[in-house]
Amino acid sequence: MNNQQYNKYVKNKMKKSTIIKDTALAFIFGGIICVIGQLITEGIMVFDIDKKTASTTTTIILIALGGLLTGFGIYSKLGKFAGAGTIVPITGFANSIVAPAIESKYEGLVLGLAAKLFTVAGPVIVYGVVSSIIVGIYYYIIYFLV
Repeated sequence: MNNQQYNKYVKNKMKKSTIIKDTALAFIFGGIICVIGQLITEGIMVFDIDKKTASTTTTIILIALGGLLTGFGIYSKLGKFAGAGTIVPITGFANSIVAPAIESKYEGLVLGLAAKLFTVAGPVIVYGVVSSIIVGIYYYIIYFLV
C-alpha cells in the first residue's frame, strides 16, 4: 500500500467531525446546569437568606446532586451525550471525585474507595490549602507588620 492509498484508507475510516454539534451541546447543558444553580440560589434567598450564604448552600447542593447522579449512573450517560457541558460546572468536579471511588469500591474501603476518592480532590485540596496559607501570610505581613 503506497502513501496515497493509505491516506485514502484513513480518510474513509475517520470519524466525521462533530465539533459544531458538540460545542452546542456543551454550551446548552453547561448553561442548563448553571441555570439550575441560579434557580436554587434564588429559591434559597426567598427565605430571607443573604446571597453569600445562599451561594454557599447552592454549591453544596450541586456537589451533592453531582455525586448522587454519578452514584446512580446518570451523570456518565449525561456526560456521554452532553460532553464538556457536564465537565465544567461544579457538578463535573463532584463527578470526577465520586466516579473513581465507585469504580474501585470492590478493592475495599481504605485502599479502594477512600484512596480513589482523593485522586482528583487531593491535589485540589492541597493546592487550595497551600495557596490560602501563602495569601494569609502575605495578608498578615502587609496589614499587621507594615
